[in-house]
Amino acid sequence: MALIPPSTAATPETAFTRLLTIMDDLRLNCPWDKKQTLESLRHLTIEETYELSDAILSADMPEIKKELGDIMLHLVFYARIASETNDFNITDVLNSICDKLVNRHPHIYGDVDVQDENDVKRNWEQIKLKEGNKSVLGGVPLSLPALVKASRIQEKARGVGFDWEEKSQVWAKVEEELQEFKNEFNVEDQSTIDHEKAEGEFGDLLFSLINYARFININPEDALEKTNRKFIKRFQYLETKAKESGKQLHDMSLAEMDIFWEEAKKI
Repeated sequence: MALIPPSTAATPETAFTRLLTIMDDLRLNCPWDKKQTLESLRHLTIEETYELSDAILSADMPEIKKELGDIMLHLVFYARIASETNDFNITDVLNSICDKLVNRHPHIYGDVDVQDENDVKRNWEQIKLKEGNKSVLGGVPLSLPALVKASRIQEKARGVGFDWEEKSQVWAKVEEELQEFKNEFNVEDQSTIDHEKAEGEFGDLLFSLINYARFININPEDALEKTNRKFIKRFQYLETKAKESGKQLHDMSLAEMDIFWEEAKKI
């Protein structure tokens, strides 16, 4: 039986060593931990990341601390598994990220001058290309949700100077795309539309809106998620009030439901 590691480490270094010690013990002695692989942990890591995201949006600091710990465990777990095949270990991982940060911040660790964060981002992308990246967009994961991916694509393009100059230009593009979409899907015309073409125009409209959001410092993913949560809260209020009235939603008229919806908005 492994010795129980001492509790409440006093420094980051001793706390991290404590975690590594526990990870080694679990990998050697726990039936579940012994069976895990890089692949088996992957979906769990994704879940933990979303839980951290939920905690951040809720501004729940105790929960953020907890979820950060869960993710830290996963990172250590991956490194422990890789060390068993001599591919890399946690020291290699930490040295790698430190080397990358030093190399990509020449304005801190070198003699490069920057004026603002845009200069920093531009230098970052240029350095990545020098490191061997074939495309500025090559670092955008293919499996990212489309809304997040659009934001990252636009940010990376901006990093090499491919961007609008004024937000008014971006809004003009939004209006242009909206008009093109309306032309493909006229709400007053009930005739059959070219669905594939309308879908393409709708995608262009969303992309332009995400672009405008970036120009006014709105994170579109956060904005949409907050609207989702707002809708859920109001809809659940509607469900509760309908139940208190002895009614089922599917038996109520839209006008009846709208009364409770307006109450929810005021709350």
